Amino acid sequence: MTRTLNPVTVEVIGSAFSSAVDEMGEALVRASHSTNIKERRDCSTALCTAGGEILCQAEHIPMHLGSFLQFVPRLLEAYPAEDLRPGDVFIGNDPYAGGGTHLPDIVMAEPIFVEGALFGWAINTAHHSDFADRGHAHVYQEGLRIPPIRLQRDGVRQPEVMRLFLLNCQVPDERLSDLRAQMAANRLGVLRMQELCARFGVETVQAAGEDLMAYAERKMRAGIAALPDGSWTFSDIFETESQAEHMTLSVTLTIRGEDMALSFDSPPQVRAGLNVIYTALQATVYYAVKSVVDPTILPNAGLARPLSITAQPGTLLNCVHPAAVDGRISACQRVVDLIHGALAQVVPDRVSAAACGSVHVASFSGTRPDGGLWVYLETIAGGSGARPDKDGLDAVQVHMTNTSNLPLEALEAEYPITLMAYEFAEDSGGDGTWLGGMGVRRVYRADADCRVQIMGARLTSRAWGLDGGGPGASGAFRINGDPQAIDLSGSADLAAGDIFEVITPGGGGHGDPAGRSAGLRDADARSGRKAARA
Repeated sequence: MTRTLNPVTVEVIGSAFSSAVDEMGEALVRASHSTNIKERRDCSTALCTAGGEILCQAEHIPMHLGSFLQFVPRLLEAYPAEDLRPGDVFIGNDPYAGGGTHLPDIVMAEPIFVEGALFGWAINTAHHSDFADRGHAHVYQEGLRIPPIRLQRDGVRQPEVMRLFLLNCQVPDERLSDLRAQMAANRLGVLRMQELCARFGVETVQAAGEDLMAYAERKMRAGIAALPDGSWTFSDIFETESQAEHMTLSVTLTIRGEDMALSFDSPPQVRAGLNVIYTALQATVYYAVKSVVDPTILPNAGLARPLSITAQPGTLLNCVHPAAVDGRISACQRVVDLIHGALAQVVPDRVSAAACGSVHVASFSGTRPDGGLWVYLETIAGGSGARPDKDGLDAVQVHMTNTSNLPLEALEAEYPITLMAYEFAEDSGGDGTWLGGMGVRRVYRADADCRVQIMGARLTSRAWGLDGGGPGASGAFRINGDPQAIDLSGSADLAAGDIFEVITPGGGGHGDPAGRSAGLRDADARSGRKAARA
C-alpha cells in the first residue's frame, strides 16, 4: 500500500537529515588531529539508503559526492546485507574497486540498523594528507589501494586491518586519530537516524526519504524543462604543471524536454595524476548543472535522474585502470567551465564568467629532528568569475572545492615553514563592466630542508570572460623567483631559507570594460585594484 505523507512531516524529516549530516561534519572536524581536517575542513558527510542512494549530503565539498556514489553498492557486492551487523565499520578508497575518486580520500561507512533490519548508512570521507612525494605514472604509485573492507566487526576493531593501513602511512599517529574521528562522526549519524525512526516510525522515515528524492527529481526536471530544447557545444584548454602540451576538452550539452544529456570529449588518459574516474565526472556534472538550473534542489540522489553522462572509456574524463587519479580535481574544475560555457549560451543571465579553473596545491613534506615525518597540504584559493550584475569574489575556493585555508598561526606552530606574504594578486581579475575576482599570492619560507609537490592549472591559459569581459590572469609557482625551478615532475627540493611562491589565477570579467562606471573605476584605483591585462 502506498503511504501518502503530510508535506510538513516530509519537511521536518528532511530537515532532520540535513541537521544530522551537518552535526556529523562538525564532529569529524572537531575530533580530528590533522590540520587538513581540523583547520582546512577537507571532509564531507552524508546519509544513504540501505542500497546506497544518497539521502542527504552536507554542504561541504562537491567533489566528495563522487566518493559516496558507488561506495555502498561496491561494499554490498562483497558483504551481502544479511552478513552485516550493528557496529560494523567499513573503510575504503580505491577508485577502481571501491567507488572512491582518489586514494587520499578515505571513505568510512557504518550500517544503520533499526528494529533489527538494515535501514541505511552513515558515511563520510576525509582527505588524509599523508601520501606525499609520490609518483603519478599509474595508480599504484599514488598510495595504498583499499577496496571496501571491514575495519570493525560487530563493534570489535580488526587490529590487523589497522596495522596494515598504518604501516603504509607516513604520519601514522595523525591517521589513527583522524580515522577515529571518522568513526565517531558516523556513530553520531547512526544514533541520530535511530532517534528519528523511534520518533516517526521506520516506514514514515523511509517514505519521507523516497519523497525527498522524488521532489529533487521533479525540481530538476522542471528546471530543465524551462530551458529551450537544443544542443550546445563548448570547448576549453586544459594545461597543468605536469603536461608540456595543452589539451582540448569539450562537452556537447543536449536538452530534450525535461532531460539533459552531456557528452564529453577528451584526449586519451595520461601518464600523470590528472585522470578522472567516472564517479568523479558524475559528481562534477551534478554540481555544475544544479548550480545553474536550480541551486535550491535538494542534495540527494533524485537530482541525478534526469541527467545522462557519456565519455569514452580510456580517456582523460573517463579513465580506466591503472590510470593515476590523484589530481583529478584539476580536470574536474575544467569540466565545470565546460558545462557553464555551454549553459551560458542557453541562459546567459544565470552564468558567471569562468572562475580561476584551478586547484593550486602545494604539498610540503620533510623529517622532524626526532626522525618523524611531517606532511602539510594546502589548496590555495583563486578568483571567481564576474557575475552578470556583480564583480566576482576575490580569493575563494571555487566550484568543486570548499576548503578553508590553514591560518598562519597553525601553520607556523606545526611545521618548519614561515608564511612571508598572503595577499590578493591585485592585477589578476579579468576586466569588464564587472571585474573577475582576484587570485591570491602566498609566499612561504622553508625553515628546514623539505620537499614540495605542486598541482595547478591555468598556468598559461586564462579564465574566459563573458559578453565582452576580459580573461583573468594566469597563475604561477616560483622558487626563489624562478618559475622554471619545478619541472614536469611537479616536485622540487627546498633548502632551509628557500622562498616558495604561489600565485593563483583570477576569474574572467563580464561585460564590455567600457561599461564599468566611473565611480567603480575610482574605487578600483583607491583600493589599488588593477584589472588583468587582456
